[in-house]
Amino acid sequence: MAYLPAMAIIGYAAALEQFHPTELLDHSRLAEDLGFGGVMAADHFQPWVPKQGHNAFVWSWMAALGALTKTLTFGPGVTCASFRYHPAVVAQAAATQGAMTPGRFWLGIGTGEALNEHVMAAAWPEPHVRLKMMQEAIGIIQKLLTGEVARHDDGRFFKMERVRLWTVPDAHHPVPIYVATAGPIAARWAGAHCDGFITPGAGVEKLKMLLGKFEEGARAAGKDPAKMPKLLQLHMSWAKTKHEAVEYALDQWPNGGMPFPKGDIRTPEDFAEIAKLVRPESYKHRMIISPDMDEHREQIQQLVDLGFDEIHVHNVGRNQKEFIEAFSRQVIAKLKL
Repeated sequence: MAYLPAMAIIGYAAALEQFHPTELLDHSRLAEDLGFGGVMAADHFQPWVPKQGHNAFVWSWMAALGALTKTLTFGPGVTCASFRYHPAVVAQAAATQGAMTPGRFWLGIGTGEALNEHVMAAAWPEPHVRLKMMQEAIGIIQKLLTGEVARHDDGRFFKMERVRLWTVPDAHHPVPIYVATAGPIAARWAGAHCDGFITPGAGVEKLKMLLGKFEEGARAAGKDPAKMPKLLQLHMSWAKTKHEAVEYALDQWPNGGMPFPKGDIRTPEDFAEIAKLVRPESYKHRMIISPDMDEHREQIQQLVDLGFDEIHVHNVGRNQKEFIEAFSRQVIAKLKL
């Protein structure tokens, strides 16, 4: 059964493509101390743009996070089990983390982006093919997480010999699988076949549509969507002045101002060239850039009221400690969760 918090969780989005892993552990521990309830950790082989400057291995980092924190729930937001990793390897990694931090770890799975996955130099398929690959990969992972002997010798994209995982989570704390999606087909499929879903921040009407499709899929499979976690990752830019907040967005997160799918762009250098076209107005309706914490709080409250169980916030600037302390006092403490 998937983990479901008693009330909505406000989580910290750990941008491993943007910060040194040790620095991010310090930020995450501070976040836990100041009232954040979870962490969503980015799984990146490359940063979006060179200025972000990092690409720490998320599975090593999450192992350290689990050991250094006490109550935070956490997971990758998200791992692709189709290219860099074979699904069986993802299952092994997830089972190990679940066994070490029972009840705290969840597995986020997505269809992948060329920025991270093309490093294997394989052909890069169309989005609908990547969706089918993800669905098949999740089937393999689900088989292996049971601890039973499993095989996969008739797959379209993957093969696996008869095998089992020997180290698995406690039966009372299985690893839930959450599917990342920004579209209706995957959202409905996630509701029917997985334990929850993850989506990035978007307009209210789009989010309502995705929640509706997820719930539709869950009910069609005989499940209660109210008991299935709905996670959202929210990018924002906060600083003490509007000018600083805008500068942080343009310098550190120009990808947030690119209003098009990014799954086929292959290198940080390509993103940097596109970033030259990003202007402050490019973020309109895509990301709040403001020194006013009340403005950020109002948006998050709206998302909580919409039905999201976990909202993981990513302040895109390098002012993380300052942000965590201010956000704890001025947002988390005032939210109705």
